[in-house]
Amino acid sequence: MNELYVSGPVQDMTFSVSEGTAGVHVIYQFTIEPPAVSLRLSGEKDGVIEIASTKGYLYLNGSLDRENKAIHRLQVEALNVAGDKVNGPYSITINVQDINDNPPKFEKSKYSGVVWQNSRPGKPFLYVHATDRDDPTTPNAQLRYNILHHFPNPYKWMLFQIDNVTGAISTSENGSHSLNPQMQATFVLVVTVRDLAGMSENALTSNTDVEITVKENLWKVPPKVSIKENSTEPHPISITQVHWNEPGAKYDLLQKERLPRFPFTIDQNGTIYVTEPLDREEKELYSFFATAKDEGGEELDRPLPIFVQVEDINDNPPVCQNALTIFEVQENEGLGSNIGTLHATDMDKENTLNSRLQFRIVDQNPKIPLDSLFIIQQEAGTFQLSSSSLNKRVVSNYSVTVEVTDKEFTTLCDVKINVIDINDQIPIFEKSDYGNLIILEDTPVEEVILEIQATDADEPFTGSSQIIYQIEEGDQNKNFIIETDPQTNRGFVKINKVLDFEMSSTYNLTVKATNPEPLVKGVQYNSSSTAYFSVVVVDVNEVPVFSKNTYIVDIFEDVPVDTLVMTVTANDPEGDQIRYTLKNNKRNWLRIDTFSGAIYTAAPLDREVEHEYKVQVTATEETKTSQSSTAVFILYIKDVNDNLPWLAKGNHLFFCHPLRGGVRAEIQATDDDEQLYSPEFTFSLGGGETIKRDWEISRIDGTHAYLSPKHTNLEEKEYSIPLIINDNGKPPLEGNLNLQVNVCRCSDEGRCFMEVENLSGMPSTGMAVGILLGVLIFIGLVVGGVFLNMKNKKRKELKKNAAAPSELKTLT
Repeated sequence: MNELYVSGPVQDMTFSVSEGTAGVHVIYQFTIEPPAVSLRLSGEKDGVIEIASTKGYLYLNGSLDRENKAIHRLQVEALNVAGDKVNGPYSITINVQDINDNPPKFEKSKYSGVVWQNSRPGKPFLYVHATDRDDPTTPNAQLRYNILHHFPNPYKWMLFQIDNVTGAISTSENGSHSLNPQMQATFVLVVTVRDLAGMSENALTSNTDVEITVKENLWKVPPKVSIKENSTEPHPISITQVHWNEPGAKYDLLQKERLPRFPFTIDQNGTIYVTEPLDREEKELYSFFATAKDEGGEELDRPLPIFVQVEDINDNPPVCQNALTIFEVQENEGLGSNIGTLHATDMDKENTLNSRLQFRIVDQNPKIPLDSLFIIQQEAGTFQLSSSSLNKRVVSNYSVTVEVTDKEFTTLCDVKINVIDINDQIPIFEKSDYGNLIILEDTPVEEVILEIQATDADEPFTGSSQIIYQIEEGDQNKNFIIETDPQTNRGFVKINKVLDFEMSSTYNLTVKATNPEPLVKGVQYNSSSTAYFSVVVVDVNEVPVFSKNTYIVDIFEDVPVDTLVMTVTANDPEGDQIRYTLKNNKRNWLRIDTFSGAIYTAAPLDREVEHEYKVQVTATEETKTSQSSTAVFILYIKDVNDNLPWLAKGNHLFFCHPLRGGVRAEIQATDDDEQLYSPEFTFSLGGGETIKRDWEISRIDGTHAYLSPKHTNLEEKEYSIPLIINDNGKPPLEGNLNLQVNVCRCSDEGRCFMEVENLSGMPSTGMAVGILLGVLIFIGLVVGGVFLNMKNKKRKELKKNAAAPSELKTLT
């Protein structure tokens, strides 16, 4: 027997006993109290649970099996010497605790399933299921499924996958694309199941074979459908069909684009119908999707794209592009000359016989000098002259009617042909010489300085009579321009560019008048179309001109005083002497040579004070008018490493006494120099060995570090700790600081508690009490004196009042 048991009086009790315990195993010892001398056990003993009647041992004489009986219910009675019951019966319950003694078992020794080619990955097509007789509330019966082997496996990846909780088998992402019954029609999967949730090496396992047959997928994109437009057949009309692999699927159509109306439907056999006649001119191609769903509304596979092409029929007449097409033809045009092209359209499909158009002239008015004066190209619609008999003075325009046909429909288009005058007259100036013009050189651009006029005897408001003025000689730099009024052909001479007396003081200009239309053969421009005038430019005193509006220089802040920064230059158009000065030189960092324009540093520069120093440079001519101009001078001051690191955080630190291990305080370094990249500071402790024995500093990042005590034995006082901070400049600079660190008693809020010391000249507590008592005694004496004085005064008044009657008597 085992010796690990407890004892106690006979009473109702519940025990938990692990199944599978071998040999004799004591559960409990009941103590027998007189008059009882023995115990009797009854109930579900199953030949295993017994009791030692006189000793009181409740024990197992064998092993329990939870799978046969999970709970044993028994009764214990206490008996006297005569065997009569003196106590009880008491209820005894034994719960049998489960152990993992049952392996999982599959419901089938072999499973078979069918998967369709290109089936949706993750969509189960087969389930395997196993059971375990162990307690389902414990991990002993928690099962996990896995695919152990895959026969055959023609690829490097798994074609199938299994849900390790539900046993659902589906295709993997790769398997969905790779399965092909033509290459491999059957597969065998070895599926294993493990208990203990598959998390233990001691888990019990079982295997089963899953035979999978791959079938060709019937869910395929149907061929593109073609439907003739405007069909007169009864609708709906069946146009195509889709099939899911198995019966029971629910079919639906999904629109790819939002349409005012969707003229297609599908029945539950997968047959797709067009519900109304279609119009190609409204929409030529329809694209939508067919879907198959299970009873739960979940899509069984990817939607199939459906394409419906609407075929054209000749159901649209030709349309004239313009209600009236107008052509112009010169009266001297020769036989066969192209006049213009009549444009018409047809809404039927382009480049088909349905939209092929042919042209024919059916009427001409007037028929002078002859009928069929014009011909038209049958396929192109281009008009040509059949005779060179046009004369504007006889007929100025013709009306022509053209028939346009597409073999089914015919349309009439109206054409008007205007006969225009030929350019046989040249422009003639009203005068050939417009004399001399005197203008100031600062005359604004676009200002009109002269008006000129030429006339043309050709038909008004045509290309033959319109006049274009051009300056042919005397203006190579194009300082002048001539604009024409289209109503009057009057020319306006304007300033086109700023004039410069120093560059040129006189312009002798030759102007020619021409037409945009070419002159007819035999006619040429002559001197009548040419005019002359001169422009005299009067000098104006101009301001100096800088070579740039803005000057920019980069310079390091540590350059010596009197360093040449730059030389600015300005020129006076009249050649006068120029002197230079600086304005807004607020820090007096610069000076300028009055005559050369050389700019020098006049004081040490400091980027940290101002990194962009902007002044104005003034150039003044040395004349009576002393005109001046100004340019901007910008000095970008580049940084050098000239500032020591300093602490931005952590100048005054404290630690609570007594110290605890691991306490630390954060410090942060900074530098007034420009930081082009992330700053990098190094921290170290100065001082002697005592400092380094008691304190240490550790890096957080390039700007932060921790200061921490090395031990907890530091006294309660203020410490001054030398700190060395180096920056990463070139050359690097070193900052030497003293950290004031207070090791102090702290308040409940974790703040340093500081005792207030008596200041020099301030009274102590005893002195303050003495002073207070002295003040109170003094006040008491003053009050007492006042009361005594008032009492004496009152006594005197009483004596005086008593003496008054005797005095009256004497007077009487």
